[in-house]
Amino acid sequence: MRLNFRFPAVALALLGLGLAETPEETRQIAIIGAGAAGSSAAYFLQQFAAQAGVHVNITLFEKTDRIGGRTRTINPFNDPAQRFEQGGSIFVQINQIMYNAMTEFGLSPKAPDTAADPLMGIWDGDRFVFTLDQSSPSWWKTLRVVLQYGMTAPQRAQQLTAATITKFLRIYEPEFFPFQSLTQRAQDLGLVEATGVTGEQYLSANNVGERYAHDLIQASTRVNYASNLAHLHGLTTMVSLGAEGTIAVQGGNWQIFDEMAQRSGAAIALNISVVGIEKASGGSSSRPPYKLQVAAGSTPGNPATHPAAFDNIIMANPYQFSGISAGEGVLQTPIEEIPYVQLHVTIFTSPSRFSPQFFDLPMSAKVPGLVLTTLGQGDTAASGVDGAGTAGFFSLSILGKATNPQTQQQEYAYKIFSPEAVTPEFLSRLLGSTVPSTFTGSNSPISWYTPHVFNSYPKTYPRVTFQDPIVGEGVYYTSGMEGFISTMETNALMGKNVARLIVDDMQGTGSGATAKSRDGLAWEDKQSILV
Repeated sequence: MRLNFRFPAVALALLGLGLAETPEETRQIAIIGAGAAGSSAAYFLQQFAAQAGVHVNITLFEKTDRIGGRTRTINPFNDPAQRFEQGGSIFVQINQIMYNAMTEFGLSPKAPDTAADPLMGIWDGDRFVFTLDQSSPSWWKTLRVVLQYGMTAPQRAQQLTAATITKFLRIYEPEFFPFQSLTQRAQDLGLVEATGVTGEQYLSANNVGERYAHDLIQASTRVNYASNLAHLHGLTTMVSLGAEGTIAVQGGNWQIFDEMAQRSGAAIALNISVVGIEKASGGSSSRPPYKLQVAAGSTPGNPATHPAAFDNIIMANPYQFSGISAGEGVLQTPIEEIPYVQLHVTIFTSPSRFSPQFFDLPMSAKVPGLVLTTLGQGDTAASGVDGAGTAGFFSLSILGKATNPQTQQQEYAYKIFSPEAVTPEFLSRLLGSTVPSTFTGSNSPISWYTPHVFNSYPKTYPRVTFQDPIVGEGVYYTSGMEGFISTMETNALMGKNVARLIVDDMQGTGSGATAKSRDGLAWEDKQSILV
C-alpha cells in the first residue's frame, strides 16, 4: 500500500480513510522522518520481512513535502534542467548501502560538483598555505605534497585512515550486524581509541606531523564537518580523510532515499508532523500499542490522533529537533541532546570569478576554484564564529556552470559553507564588484542567489559511549549514530540495523523490543558520557 497524505488530504488520513485491512499477525510500524535513516529502515524492513516470511505494514511520516532529509538539490533560476547539490553531496564506493542502492535502482553516478575546477587551495585567512592542480598526474600530486610536508606525515595519515576505516567496515559483517548496543560495537571494533580523543590527539599519538595535520587534514574536517581538529573526535577525522574516489548521483543523491521509500511499499505521509507518542490501551503484555498525535505541516497546529495503532515506532530524526512529546512509559531510557553545527550554505551564480585581491594575490593570479580553509597563525581552535578563524568561512567552491535565461550566457555557480550568513559586503570583496543589499538586481554581479541553513552535523566531541538504538518497548531511535559517525551511509546503516532488529524480534531470534540489549548491558547502565 502506498499513500501520499498531503494537505488537505490529511483530514481524510486522520479519519482513517484508505487504511488497508491487514492480518492480525502483521506488525504495524511507524517511521518518523524520511531522511537517510527513515527511508533505509522502511526499505530494509520490507526486504527482511519478505525474506523471513513475516508481515509488516509501514507508515512513513515526513513533516516536509519531500524525502531525503539533509540531501537536497537546488535549481538555479528555478530551472529544473539545472541542478546542484545543496545538502549531502558525496559518498564513496565503500559506502555499501549507498553504492549498492544506486546500482540496484539504475541511478547514474557522476563526479561531485566540486570537481568543476581542478585548482584547489588551502587558505588560512592571510595566505594560501597549499595549492594543488587536482587534474595533475597522481605522481606529481604525491610529489607536490611530499615536497612541502615530507614523506612521513602523509604516509602515516594514509595508513591510519585505512586501518581505522577497515575496523569500522567490519560492522557490516554478520558477526557484528545487527547490534543493539552501539557502545558495545564501538568497543568490539576497537574504535573507542579513536572516538575517545580529539582528532588532534589521535593524529599526534600516531605520529602524524603537526604541520600536515594543521593544513591538509584540518582543511578536510572543516569542509566535511565545519570543525577544527581540536573539537571533533578521531573517528570523524578519519572519515573526513576517507573520501578517495568520491561520487554523487546524477540529478541528486536524494533519489536514493526516495527510491528506498517508494520501494518499501510504505504508506508515505508527507507534510505530516508527529507531535506526540502515547501508549494505547490493549495489546499484548510484552508489546503495548502506541498511538500518535499528528498534524499537518512542519509547523503543526491542532493535532489529532492518528487512527492506526502501532506496534513499533522508529524515530528517525534527531529527537531534539522533532518537536515530539513522549508520553509516560514510552521512553525507557532518556534520549541525549547533542549539539549540532549550524551551517549556512549559500549558492549563487555570477559571470565573475573570485577576485585575486580578496586573497591578497596579484591581479594576474588565478584563484583556485575550490578554496578550503584552516586556522591562521594567530587563531585558536575556538576563534571566530564556531571556530572559523581569520578566514571567516569553511569553503568556497565552483560547482559548475549555469545558463542565465535572461542573457542565455553561462555563468559560474558557487557554493559557500560558512558559520554565519554571508553579507553583501563579503560578497563584494569576494567578487571585486559591489553587491547590493538585495544581493541580486540590474547592477549586481550576482544573477541568482539562494541561502539555506542546516543543522548539518553533530559536534562530535570525544566520547566512548553512544546512544543505543532501543529506547523503549518496541521503540527505536536512529540518531545515536550521529555522535559516532555522521554520514548519509551511516544513517542509512542505522536504519537498516533497526529494521533487522525488528524482524529478528518478530521471528523470536533476538530481543530487539526489550529494554535490555543482547550485548548484556541494561539501559540504565549505558548513559552517554562525554569524556
